[in-house]
Amino acid sequence: MSVQTNAERILTHAEGAVGEDKALGAARERADELGAAPVPPAVGAALALFARMLDARTVVEIGTGAGVSSLWLLRGMREDGVLTTIDSEPEHHRTAKQSFRINDIAPARTRLINGRALDVLPRLADEAYDLVFADGMPADHPHYVREGVRLLRPGGVIVLHNALHGGRVVDPSMRDATTVAVREAAKALAGNEQLIRVFLPIGDGLLCASKL
Repeated sequence: MSVQTNAERILTHAEGAVGEDKALGAARERADELGAAPVPPAVGAALALFARMLDARTVVEIGTGAGVSSLWLLRGMREDGVLTTIDSEPEHHRTAKQSFRINDIAPARTRLINGRALDVLPRLADEAYDLVFADGMPADHPHYVREGVRLLRPGGVIVLHNALHGGRVVDPSMRDATTVAVREAAKALAGNEQLIRVFLPIGDGLLCASKL
């Protein structure tokens, strides 16, 4: 039987410190049935906190899934806020819309765009968003950083999930294309003097940066 280290116990505690109500739990079940891996509750709570602290009115989400992270974001946003959420799978959006209806989210509060983030993001306006959350393909992290920073207003925040890529990022021997891309995205944020960066070791790693 393996014995957890103190660091592992701390992370386990952090991940388990946040619970979800029935509505979010039901959305999580739909995500599991769909095979659309939802963010863990600790990540969702962090997103809601960011949105609340920013008094976010405009948010971009990359990777709608079944709407679990969308619901967390909407709970932190202003009541007149609009979430633009992007996913290439039509079934994901159909399931997310179901989650929104069940949670009494007004249709005007969400803008669902079906398509590849690589194609959609360049069409969004410069400096028009308070928060950008990326939960898409880790291999595309450099693109998310480039476009996400462009989309942010001064003071806005970009958050990338899967910044640990299953722990591969911290292993120097891992040099596959996706791991290298995730590392490059982190370096791009670190080297941008317009940004204040922080890493949160919850979920599969949250890399966050605020635009000055």
